[in-house]
Amino acid sequence: MLRLFKLAAVAAIVSLAFAAAASAQTTGSRLDQILSKGTLRVGMTGDYRPFTFFNKDTSKFEGFDVDMAEALGKALGVKVEFVKTSWPTMTKDFQADKFDIVTGGVSITLERMKHGLFSTPIMREGKTPIARCGDVSKYQTLEQIDKPDVRVVVNPGGTNEKFARDHLKNAKITVYKDNVTIFDQIAKGDVDLMMTDASETRFQQKLHPGVLCSVHPDHPFDFSEKGIWMQRDEALKDFVDEWLHIMRETGGYKTVFAKYFN
Repeated sequence: MLRLFKLAAVAAIVSLAFAAAASAQTTGSRLDQILSKGTLRVGMTGDYRPFTFFNKDTSKFEGFDVDMAEALGKALGVKVEFVKTSWPTMTKDFQADKFDIVTGGVSITLERMKHGLFSTPIMREGKTPIARCGDVSKYQTLEQIDKPDVRVVVNPGGTNEKFARDHLKNAKITVYKDNVTIFDQIAKGDVDLMMTDASETRFQQKLHPGVLCSVHPDHPFDFSEKGIWMQRDEALKDFVDEWLHIMRETGGYKTVFAKYFN
């Protein structure tokens, strides 16, 4: 009887192993799923120019990372479906599997890497201030900024807010929800400055010539990099990394970059 029981147990374990293997083959990698469905779901906030901007007039996303995502979709041979998210809800939406990848000026952080994988870096970055042009000399250092009479504006939920709260203990921090019009608050004098990625300060300086100026964008306060945040799948990461490598070597990346940053 005991021998029969052992044989039955072994048979059950073998059966479960075969079932698991069959399930794995059916499910496949994330890359397999994307190719099978014919769709790449791309999460974007749509509020971070020039990386991503949701144009309400056309109901479409525009920007550097939009063009890059379309190029990735073309390389995969699938259509791209953009999914709206926000900085405060991005990680929650990522964990809920609302998209396959997230892009649009997303900084590579160790916290985000706990939940997924990042591509090789797309861009080197760092936080630096942007202020009214006449005030640039006043905000060269964190010590100059971290004073009770300095008004710093942040957009909620992202690395900009985290950087400000980690480094400023005396300055007044104001959370402004609309990341599209946030720089107008500086121009109007409602706040004094914002600390954000150097690339964004350069872009906003071009949009507000003679009014807003980037403060030492070539020497930011910290170091960071931007990349494509992906659901945890090595096959997908390998494909994206090789695609980025080819884009750089063949000039495709340079063309897209020049369109938005030069």
